[in-house]
Amino acid sequence: MGLFSKLFSSGPKVDLKELAKTAVILDVRTPGEYKQGHIEGSKNAPLNELDKHLKGLNKDQVIITCCASGMRSGSAKSALQSKGYSNVHNGGGWMSLKTKIS
Repeated sequence: MGLFSKLFSSGPKVDLKELAKTAVILDVRTPGEYKQGHIEGSKNAPLNELDKHLKGLNKDQVIITCCASGMRSGSAKSALQSKGYSNVHNGGGWMSLKTKIS
């Protein structure tokens, strides 16, 4: 696996459609981006304010992060894991994720 793959890999392949049935979907885009379109039922937790939005999330709960392209959601996944959240998945871009879980 190359360096690029290691840095930006979302980890082992998972069935996002199945996970989404019980997961919290955190959209880490800005409120303006979120307002322009988002996955129904997702929670807006901008990456730069992520800590403010963690109250009430169980550290073992399934969490799927998403953003515009997958970069911020990858950062959010790493940040959540460093805080002890054990079941976090990078869903990538929200539009792609919406297609995968519909």
